[in-house]
Amino acid sequence: MDFGISFLTNNLMLPILDFFYGVMPSYGLAIIALTLVVRVALYPVNAGQIRNMRRMKVAQPVMQKRIKEVQERYKADPAKQQEEMAKIYQEFGNPLAGCLPLLLQMPVLFALFATLRGSPFADIPYTLDLDILPAEQAAQIQPKAFSASPHNIYVAPGIHYEVTATLAGGNRLAVGESTALEFRTTDGRPLTDILAEYPEHPPIPAWNVKAGGDLVKLVDQEGETTLSALAPGKVSLEGIIPGLAARDGFLFIQALGRVGAVDSDGTIHWDTLILILVFGASTYLNQVISGSGSPSSNPQQDQVNRYFPLIFTSLFLFFPLPAGVLMYMVVANLFQTGQAFILSREPLPENLQKLVDTQDKSAKETQPIAFDRSRPKKKA
Repeated sequence: MDFGISFLTNNLMLPILDFFYGVMPSYGLAIIALTLVVRVALYPVNAGQIRNMRRMKVAQPVMQKRIKEVQERYKADPAKQQEEMAKIYQEFGNPLAGCLPLLLQMPVLFALFATLRGSPFADIPYTLDLDILPAEQAAQIQPKAFSASPHNIYVAPGIHYEVTATLAGGNRLAVGESTALEFRTTDGRPLTDILAEYPEHPPIPAWNVKAGGDLVKLVDQEGETTLSALAPGKVSLEGIIPGLAARDGFLFIQALGRVGAVDSDGTIHWDTLILILVFGASTYLNQVISGSGSPSSNPQQDQVNRYFPLIFTSLFLFFPLPAGVLMYMVVANLFQTGQAFILSREPLPENLQKLVDTQDKSAKETQPIAFDRSRPKKKA
C-alpha cells in the first residue's frame, strides 16, 4: 500500500514536471520549478505548523507548570482534571496541533521524492525471480507470463509510459527450455516499438543475472533477449532501463542521477558534496530562524537539537541519494527557511505576547548591576 503516492506521482507531479520542461527544456530547472510549486501549494499547511511551533516555544514553560498543578490538584477527580486541561489547551494551544499539518503534507512530499528518484532522473531496475526445474518435471509446468511491478519510464523528454518487465514463458522453466525477456507497457505494447518512434536518444534497456548465473544463459540478438535454462535452481534477473536525464548536468552538478559523493574507488564528487554541505547549512539556518533549536527545559532534547543538522546531513554520506533529489532538498530547505523568517515577524497572540513581555522584564530585573571599578581621578 503506497497511500496514494503512485496516484499523486503520475497524475500531479509528472504533469507539472512535463509542463515546466516544455517551458524551459532543462530538467534541472524543472526540478526547481516543481519543488517551488509544491512548496507554495503547501505553504498554508506548513505555516500552521511553524506558527504552532513558535507559540509552543513561548507557552511551553507556563503550560507545563499549569498542567502539573492541575494534575496534582485534581488527581482524585479525572473528569475535572480533563476539564481544566482543556481550558489550558484552549488558552495556549495544543502541542499536538502541529503534527496534523505535517501528516497532511507527507503524501505529497513522498510523491515528489518518489518522482525525483524515478525516471527520467535515475536508472530503473526490475527484478524477476524464477525457478529452474529438472527436465523430467517439464510436464508439470503450465506456462504463464510473469511480470514485475510497472514503473513510469521516460522514452523521450516529456513522453513516458507505464512499463513492466516480463518473462513470456513464466517464472518456472524446465532445463532445456527458453523464454523471451521483454519490456512492455501495461497495455501490452513492446517497448522496442515505442523506442523506435523516438530514435534520437532512446534509453537502451539491458538484462543481467544477479544470482544463479551458471544456471541460465542470456542471448541478445537484434534487440531481443532470450533466456535458456541450463541447470536446476533459483535464478534472480535484473532488467535496467536507463534514466533519460540521469546523466544530464545542471549548473555545477555533473549528473542529476549520480548517487553518492564518494565512489567505491575513492573518487570524490565535489558537486554532490557541495549539495550535502549546503543542505546541512540550510537545515541549521532553518532551525535557528524557526526556533526549533532554542533551549528548552529538557537538556537531552537540547543536545539532540544542537547536533541534529550535523547528524542528519552526515547520513547522506552513508545512505546516499541522487544529486537531483539533494538539489530538491536544498531548494525546499531554502524555501522553508524564508517562510520561517517571514512568519517569525508575525505578532504573537495577545496572551502569549504578555508572557514574552513578562519574561523580558524579569530578565532585565535579574541582570547584575555593573559597577565602575575604575579609580576616581585625583583633584588637581
